Amino acid sequence: MTTKLSLATLASLKGRAALPAYRREDLTPGILHFGTGNFHRAHMAVYLHELFNTGRDLGRDLGWGIIGAGVMPSDRRMHEVLKGQDFLTTVVEQDADRSGATVTGPMLDMITAPDFARIVDTLASPQIRIVSMTITEGGYFIDPATGTFDAAHPAIAADAKDPEQPQTVFGLIIAGLKARRAAGIPPFTVMCCDNIPGNGEVTEATVCGLARLSDPGFADWIHANVAFPNSMVDRITPATGEREIRMTAEAYGIEDGWPVFCEGFKQWVLEDRFPLGRPALELAGVTFVPDVAPYELMKLRILNGGHAAIAYPAALMDIHFVHEAMENPLIRSFLAKLEHEEIIPVVPPVPDTRLEDYFALIESRFSNPKIGDTIPRLAQDGSNRQPKFILPSTADRLAQGLDVQGLALVSALWCRYFEGTSDSGAAIAFNDPAAERLHAAALAARADPDAFTGLADIFGPVGLDPRFRQRFGEALASLRAHGTADTLRRYLNGTLAS
Repeated sequence: MTTKLSLATLASLKGRAALPAYRREDLTPGILHFGTGNFHRAHMAVYLHELFNTGRDLGRDLGWGIIGAGVMPSDRRMHEVLKGQDFLTTVVEQDADRSGATVTGPMLDMITAPDFARIVDTLASPQIRIVSMTITEGGYFIDPATGTFDAAHPAIAADAKDPEQPQTVFGLIIAGLKARRAAGIPPFTVMCCDNIPGNGEVTEATVCGLARLSDPGFADWIHANVAFPNSMVDRITPATGEREIRMTAEAYGIEDGWPVFCEGFKQWVLEDRFPLGRPALELAGVTFVPDVAPYELMKLRILNGGHAAIAYPAALMDIHFVHEAMENPLIRSFLAKLEHEEIIPVVPPVPDTRLEDYFALIESRFSNPKIGDTIPRLAQDGSNRQPKFILPSTADRLAQGLDVQGLALVSALWCRYFEGTSDSGAAIAFNDPAAERLHAAALAARADPDAFTGLADIFGPVGLDPRFRQRFGEALASLRAHGTADTLRRYLNGTLAS
């Protein structure tokens, strides 16, 4: 028998899942978070849940409850589901040797489009001292090739034209800050939790860039007064589907309309810049450092770059799950050779960390058969992810006069993927905002590889480098002539360019 998740039924779930040791009615909001998807509820919300569970100083710690916010029409469905279970979430941690469920309760409410006025009012409340976000790597209106703010984006232009009726996360943040300044309330801290190099700096550039389009003086005020700490976040968290909902009911007897499945491992490295205070997250395992950059670059290049490296060969070989890709000896060996020979050598040192040990941990995490992470999830949004996770390593190697055969092969595999069929002829379903343009370029690259690498907004200067173009062309030709498996084999035995 299953029990529908709610505050009223929480006590009856004892023995099936770990439950909050705190009372939800004791929580008060201190954080407004944009993007209450799976990663947020498996990461930041779990850290807060674990802090609240310490029962340390109730008056101080429990004042950091979360108000969720969503600006997309699709967020309304999540709001309906979460509201129906009092914003509780079942988090199912799955490692190779253990599984367990925890019901978390830091979220108190959620506000979604089109109720933008209520979001601004909440942002203006003195209770809110941190505004955080997980809105995907592509949600920051940054030109992927230049890394600069895209002031011409239609959504940005609309908010700049009518700043009193904002529709984007950043327009809402600006409106909230304006309301606070008018009321004499100090500004909140803006904390990005997305996988972007220098994510705090990128967020500041977007907020200030948008503000400058309508009120340059206020943009200067934001730059001078608002903190944007950088962070590195990590936890593998697949999407939720019917499989996960069914498993939660069958394994734990909990009827949760949107449970979150994740690995046991999690990591959060954060700069300690919070003028209005912050939760004592160090008690829950967060690492506070003066400079996040080394940790962040290590994770983006070795883990996220590793995900990007295995996604496209696996998709072309009709492999669905990530652990199945790691069970394929060609893909696993390709990842290891690429990491050891091309990626790790251009990752700067990280305090108290051996990069080879970090990659060994990544291999183990990718191989977890219980997590159910999928290749389609890794392959999505490549137009935003490739310039952040793969091409920076390529650029660094080119700048040092080093070979980029493996990294160019990753780009060629991405191009081959966007032709639209796997090696068996099965149709590939794209999930990328630039899918139509990428598909056309990939088809054109059959005759001229430069048609793909010439996408300047994605490849930037890398796409113009003759050494990269040569390696890309060799890899693409091999993929067409020999297929994915044989191309990986040729790369591994050193005959790819022959």
